[in-house]
Amino acid sequence: MWLESLLAYLHFSAILALVVFLTSEAALCRTEWMNAAVVRRLARVDLLYVVAAAAVLLTGLARTIWGIKGFGWYWSQPLLHLKFTLFVAIGAMSIRPTLLFLRWRKALAAGGALPPEAEVRSARRWVMIEAHLLILVPLAATLLARGVWTR
Repeated sequence: MWLESLLAYLHFSAILALVVFLTSEAALCRTEWMNAAVVRRLARVDLLYVVAAAAVLLTGLARTIWGIKGFGWYWSQPLLHLKFTLFVAIGAMSIRPTLLFLRWRKALAAGGALPPEAEVRSARRWVMIEAHLLILVPLAATLLARGVWTR
């Protein structure tokens, strides 16, 4: 029971970190707030977001391997596949903003240029889509945890 509790704690902590960093990106990525400090901060926050996403993935996999219900049960559940698919889709969507943040930081270091407003709006749009899709993951998780649509 201790292991299950520890795995759940680590997974929830990673999820909360992911939400914090994604929310921070959404808050910072605004045309009216864009300045040199924000460009540098966005690149750092995005790196922390990637680390948190990796922690969510690893702790989630750990729960399926060493958790009470076991690997076979979890991976036979459609809701786990939905959660995983959403997570991968969100991760794929995050590539575009990440590349923009890195390019902006490089341009800033090279000549002090701030990103164009259209790119800032585009990056924010992608981050907001990620954030809105992320809301569906805990819904699938709570349904799975309560045995809804389980095999």
